[in-house]
Amino acid sequence: MASFVTEVLASSGKLEKEDLSGKISKMSRKVEETKEELYEMINKRYADFLPSLQSSEQLMIQVDEVSKEMEALKNCIKNEVQQNIQGAVTEYAKLKQQLEKNTVIIEVLGHLKEYKNAMEEFDKALPNKDYVEAANMLERARTSVDSLKVWKLSQVPLLGALSSELTVQRENLIYHLGEEWKRLIIWKLPPSNGPQSFLSVALNLSHACVEGPEAKPSALLCCVLQALAIQGELQNKIKLFSQALVKSMLKPLVVHPSLWVNVVEQQDEGIVLAFESLQESSKERSTPSQVYSKLLMVLKTLHAHLLVLDVSIGDKRLSTILGELIWEEMSGCIIHECLVHSIPNNSSELEKYTTVIKQTEEFEKALKDMDFLQRDSTDLLKYARDINCHFASKKCKDVIVAARKLMTSKMHNTVKITPDYKLRLPKLPAPGPEVKVKPEATREELTMENAKQLSALSLCLPACRISESVQQLMELALHTLCEAVGSSAYCALHLFITVRNVFQLFYDVVPTYHKENLLKFPHLAAIQHNNCMYLAHHLLTLGHHFKAHLPQPYGRGLATFVDMVPGFRRLGARCFLAQMNVQRSELLERLSTAHNFCNLDDEDNYVAASKAVRQVIHQLKQLATVWQDVLPVSIYCKAMGNLLNTAITEIIAKILMLEDISSEDGEHLHTLCQNIIEEGPLVFIPLAEEHKNQKYQEEVPLYVKKWGTFKELVIILRANLQEIVDRWADGKGPLALEFSSSEIKNLIRALFQNTERRAVALTKIK
Repeated sequence: MASFVTEVLASSGKLEKEDLSGKISKMSRKVEETKEELYEMINKRYADFLPSLQSSEQLMIQVDEVSKEMEALKNCIKNEVQQNIQGAVTEYAKLKQQLEKNTVIIEVLGHLKEYKNAMEEFDKALPNKDYVEAANMLERARTSVDSLKVWKLSQVPLLGALSSELTVQRENLIYHLGEEWKRLIIWKLPPSNGPQSFLSVALNLSHACVEGPEAKPSALLCCVLQALAIQGELQNKIKLFSQALVKSMLKPLVVHPSLWVNVVEQQDEGIVLAFESLQESSKERSTPSQVYSKLLMVLKTLHAHLLVLDVSIGDKRLSTILGELIWEEMSGCIIHECLVHSIPNNSSELEKYTTVIKQTEEFEKALKDMDFLQRDSTDLLKYARDINCHFASKKCKDVIVAARKLMTSKMHNTVKITPDYKLRLPKLPAPGPEVKVKPEATREELTMENAKQLSALSLCLPACRISESVQQLMELALHTLCEAVGSSAYCALHLFITVRNVFQLFYDVVPTYHKENLLKFPHLAAIQHNNCMYLAHHLLTLGHHFKAHLPQPYGRGLATFVDMVPGFRRLGARCFLAQMNVQRSELLERLSTAHNFCNLDDEDNYVAASKAVRQVIHQLKQLATVWQDVLPVSIYCKAMGNLLNTAITEIIAKILMLEDISSEDGEHLHTLCQNIIEEGPLVFIPLAEEHKNQKYQEEVPLYVKKWGTFKELVIILRANLQEIVDRWADGKGPLALEFSSSEIKNLIRALFQNTERRAVALTKIK
């Protein structure tokens, strides 16, 4: 109810005025309270401010007084104490410098004292041959001089004098050591390099050992070697010694089989190693076992009497150093002068070579036991173990050298090849189980064969002559392939490839090496033609005979020479055709001197024409003799027919070009042509037996294409118009078969005068 009244009064504005007056009275009370609190606070603060200000002013006065006292003290220190400190520092620096100088002087004096003591000890040790002590003292003196050089006293004359004295004394020691070395190790070298001169070579290890049950190196030798090692000269001495050892003793023992080393112990001279000659030795090369035994005798003697000392350079013993110096040259000499020549020539001897490998292993083991060798496997042992590779290389090289020698030999030494000639193929072992052999034909297959068989000579090489060297070349190839059959896979493949290379070498070398002779001499050109055909003929089946016995992949059919056959055939044909072109050119050149066979009524022209014809016939007869029994009959007849055809074709062409032929000219032409007809067949003499050549002389028209034309021309030269017309027979006679109508008309116009009869005859030539 009350709230409702309040809401009503508020809506009328009376209640709002009463609330504002109450709030104003409250604010007035709060303002009064605040003023009182502010007054009390200000009063308290300013009541205590004056005492604080006074105490602060007193403190400031005290601070100023203390500051003045500090400034006065600072000025005092700056003016008096600091001057004393600088003087003290300067004095300290001088004392320090003096101390350092005194220290240097003391150290220098110490090094000088040590140098003096070392040189005094050196002077005592050297006359007594205490070379090790002398060498050590020189090293101490050198160390002292090096220490003096560190102090940068190079300007001091004393240091130069000490260095000079040290150098002089070191050279003096080395000189004495060198003299002792010469007395202990004496070389007697030969004046030349012949095997007899090496007999004067001797190595004398004078008093190198002390006598006793076990020979030990003498103390003097030990001292000399150790002193040389201390002075750094032992390496140079051993190097010079190794060079003389290899050149004058080790190499001659390897190269000359007649030399043997003899070790003699003499009381006055010590141990002497000298050469002696083995008179019973007649071999050109020493065997590996002989070489190894001779070398080991020398090296064991050196090791027992010289290198067994406990002397080393760095961490290497004396024997190790000598071994490093001599091994490369010595092993190379053994390989090139001994092992190379011990490689077997036949594959059957390869199994025996295991003995050489074992001997090489024992040789290297002995060297390792004496510390001459440090490596497990050397080039020498690798070479001996790679015998298959070296055998193949040597065999291939020998085959190539032998083949090239045959190719560059004279070609005119020939042998007769007949159709029944066969290569002497060796009997080969049966192929392995992996090779498939073609089964034999059954009876049904045999009955299905054609009743008519080819002649046994159908695929044979025709009778001819080939170079003896080519026959030997083929035998060399057969022998090499036989070696391949019995060799390892590596050797077999290389030998087969070598045989192919031999034939390829023939293809490349022979035409180049004999080029001039092949063009100059027709006999050699014919032989070269036969050589190429002979090789091509046998290369067809050569690979087939051996392929089943060669390792894979050649056993599967790659072992063939068939791919080389076309090349050899082209080579032979090209060579013979080049010679044919030469002969053809000579024939045409001879005929060119006949003045075109015109005006033969002139004696000079007739003589020239007659001479040209005689020269042509002479050339053909000479070729017939040269090629007789050399070329196969068919090739011979074709070649002679081609050349004769060239000559008569040229003569026919010259005669047909004549515009006027008098009766006397015609008679002369007839005589010349008749001479060719009579002499031409006589050049067909392919066989040495004269009675067998009649057949080929009767078959001249088969080989000379223009022979019928030439015979008809000879008839025309003496015939009258009617005979010519009759032989023409309206284009059906023998004359029409050889000449055209225009050619016959030109001949008639040249042979006969312009008459009515000639005109009638010309009309009948159609």
